[in-house]
Amino acid sequence: MIRCYVALGSNLGNPAVTVDEAIDALAALRGSILRAMSSLYRTAPVGISEKLRHQPDFINAVVVLDTRLSPHQLLDELFAVEAQFGRQRSVRNAPRTLDLDLLLYGDLVVDDQRLTLPHPRMHQRAFVLAPLAEIAPGLVIPGHGPVETLLEECRDQRIHALNRHA
Repeated sequence: MIRCYVALGSNLGNPAVTVDEAIDALAALRGSILRAMSSLYRTAPVGISEKLRHQPDFINAVVVLDTRLSPHQLLDELFAVEAQFGRQRSVRNAPRTLDLDLLLYGDLVVDDQRLTLPHPRMHQRAFVLAPLAEIAPGLVIPGHGPVETLLEECRDQRIHALNRHA
């Protein structure tokens, strides 16, 4: 089994319910065991163009999975879960019903046409780093450093932890 970290985000429909239901779907993935889930976090959209700036806040979380799936098999499963929740890929960083990002797959470093590990922007995003710090204190992102240090560098990004049923 390989330890993996997956980020979840949603800002359309009822995002808190969507993220909770998506966590349930991840818990049911074949060849995988859900080991931990973070709190839910409300965050402002990050890294978007002026044209997309006026969209709802996101609800985000991160889960820990142990899996027997290969990284590309796991990516396919994540895309299938997104599709179950009506995800449509249009413009980059557009509002979405559900976004699942494979952040880390053990210590594996990959850069191919389908997958980049570690996730290429995770070390710059409070909406990833805060949930990671909650469920995996001391985690080091290969090539970037400790999650806690990276989170401190993102302190200007608005993020707010929610109660589980926010």
